[in-house]
Amino acid sequence: MFVNRIILLLIVLFLGLHARSQDEIVIDTSKNILLLKEYSFGLLLHTQGWGLKYNRGYNKTAFKKRMLTIEFVEMQSPKQIRTINPYFTNSKSYIYGKLNSVYMLRGTYGMHKLLNRKPYWGGVELRFLYMGGISLGIAKPIYLYILVPPQNPNQFYEYTIIEEKYDPDEHFVDNIFGRASFTKGFDEISVYPGIHAKIGLDFDYGVYRSKVKSLEIGAILDIYPWPIPIMAFNDPHYYFLTFYLNFNFGKRYNKKGMAI
Repeated sequence: MFVNRIILLLIVLFLGLHARSQDEIVIDTSKNILLLKEYSFGLLLHTQGWGLKYNRGYNKTAFKKRMLTIEFVEMQSPKQIRTINPYFTNSKSYIYGKLNSVYMLRGTYGMHKLLNRKPYWGGVELRFLYMGGISLGIAKPIYLYILVPPQNPNQFYEYTIIEEKYDPDEHFVDNIFGRASFTKGFDEISVYPGIHAKIGLDFDYGVYRSKVKSLEIGAILDIYPWPIPIMAFNDPHYYFLTFYLNFNFGKRYNKKGMAI
């Protein structure tokens, strides 16, 4: 998939930039201070979409860190393909067969465990993370522009365009003009409560301990007792297993430093 190629490209770029940054050694005078708290923001790419996240952390010790994360992610179907109506030159693109736009709001709590501490001259600090929490699936129905043929057969080209919620029994490639406004369907949102679990690795490559700069990679499994429908011609999803990559940027701070 296209998203997989983007993730691979970002990993290669990250490794190249990090290798270049090692040419300059920067001594951080805060290396021997345990900064208890941190916050960060992140951009997340995964194998079925993208998302945003916010992290709050607290160092229990120099080796373990408690983390609370809030994520909002898009969840696409791997089978969806964007298309257009070939019979009309000004038609709009849409995804044939897509019933709902699906998003997930996750609240996650867990631990980051230190595997490799960063040397005093710089480098990468590696942590293993294991987390879990609540998932809230949000499904917004897709609305389309539909072509209505004229009642008079002599007015063949005078179609009327209306907005309707996608119905696989009524709407086909020849009468779909394109996707309607994204704002249509917000009053018909369905919510699906569930749970999720996450494991991964966090690579902290920041020069200064007071600044959060990290690359996180891992896997997330979302499970729902009630299945979430995305595509009309496929079974609804009881679970989603995705692999992700995200960059985090933020700050570490402490009202009163602790020597370690």
